[in-house]
Amino acid sequence: MSNASLYPEFGILLVDDETSFLRSLSLTLRRSGNITHLHQCSDSREVMPLLASQNIGLVLLDLTMPHISGEQLLQQITESYPDIGVIIISGLNQVESAVSCLQQGAFDYFVKTSEEGRLIEGIKRAIRMQELLRENQALGQRMLSNTLEHPEIFEPIISRSKQMHGVFQYSESIAPSSQPLLICGESGTGKELLAKAVHQLSKRKGELVTVNIAGLDDHIFADTLFGHQRGAFTGADKDRPGLIEQASNGTLFLDEIGDLSPTSQIKLLRLLQEGEYYPLGSDRPKRSSARIIAATHQDLQHKQQDGDFRRDLYYRLCTHQVRIPPLRQRKEDLPLLLDHFLQLAAEDMHKTVPGYPPELTQLLATHSFPGNIRELRALVFDALSRHRSHLLSLDVFRQALNQVDEETPLTQDSAAVQFNPDSSLPTLTEINNLLVNEAMHRADNNQSLAARLLGISQPALSKRLKNMR
Repeated sequence: MSNASLYPEFGILLVDDETSFLRSLSLTLRRSGNITHLHQCSDSREVMPLLASQNIGLVLLDLTMPHISGEQLLQQITESYPDIGVIIISGLNQVESAVSCLQQGAFDYFVKTSEEGRLIEGIKRAIRMQELLRENQALGQRMLSNTLEHPEIFEPIISRSKQMHGVFQYSESIAPSSQPLLICGESGTGKELLAKAVHQLSKRKGELVTVNIAGLDDHIFADTLFGHQRGAFTGADKDRPGLIEQASNGTLFLDEIGDLSPTSQIKLLRLLQEGEYYPLGSDRPKRSSARIIAATHQDLQHKQQDGDFRRDLYYRLCTHQVRIPPLRQRKEDLPLLLDHFLQLAAEDMHKTVPGYPPELTQLLATHSFPGNIRELRALVFDALSRHRSHLLSLDVFRQALNQVDEETPLTQDSAAVQFNPDSSLPTLTEINNLLVNEAMHRADNNQSLAARLLGISQPALSKRLKNMR
């Protein structure tokens, strides 16, 4: 089994002088926890050399062993490898011993006769903590160096924005994790492109499988994800594997997760908690080895407050969370995206890539782009389809943007302008001057664009500027 298909990414070292217990514990972890990245050691003298040579993130340690005791090893590990987690699994049920081990830095303490489910959950909890620790360290190193290890993976996401660079750095650091990732952002910002990049960076051997949740009722959702057995319902004349099985050792991307119904939310929660699911018509669970990435344009925290989205599911999904900024917050990307879509449109329509006046990017910068990058793409393709001369026409873009603005209801933010109640109000002249200055700043001193922002004619703006001087 290759390292890419092992869980977790780091190794777990099982240390016990009883080889029969090592075999039994390994089998339990594989069968009940899908924990497969395991190393065994029955001689306590070999533990420290193993830690020096292997990528170990967690040690399951017995206390009573010949040569070097478990407590001695615990002290050596916490001193030499403080980032490696240690769980004590002892044959002794002694409170004093447990307290002593926890004080020395052990993550948890279990007795060998502990209930299997409780033991597995404790080990998985430690795995999640170690993954977060490693990801935080990797993210910190990337932020300090301000570099990407694989910038080529993000080339399909065209951007020079500092905000997007931060998104790329974070995505690169959490890509190897097996824990869920929640991608938030408005429609058209490129959530699916980011999911593809994270899947590529994860180096998982399986496929990236995408399903759009919007419009799926409970039955279709369960059948699509979990599959069914023959005879599960009318028309089920043969077994059909679900998308989770198709995404085995890969990534399952659930788009528009905010549209998931309450019943389907429970089914997804079980998948995330237990790592298993039931195909329709089956009473035997199947293990899932797919990493879950979910995306939404909705405010899931607000949906929680309204009772439309389960709080426990939300916290499972956002073990890792990234938010893609809207286009209006990264307007430095407009020239790059404009050139890119002009190239694509020209190839699609078998035309020569046209030039465009420098005022075009300034005009685009005045628009809020509620549809984000998808809207800009449609705008460019439409403009090129009407293009007949040497330069792209500004009028075509003006007409299109005016139409969008007319169809988009204005929402005034009551908190956008605030006045100090202890101070006198500014005069109308002062307010007018402030508005004019802000419009000129946003339009990069282009009077035509500034006039459009203010809703007045260009000569009227010119007159106001003259009076202000």
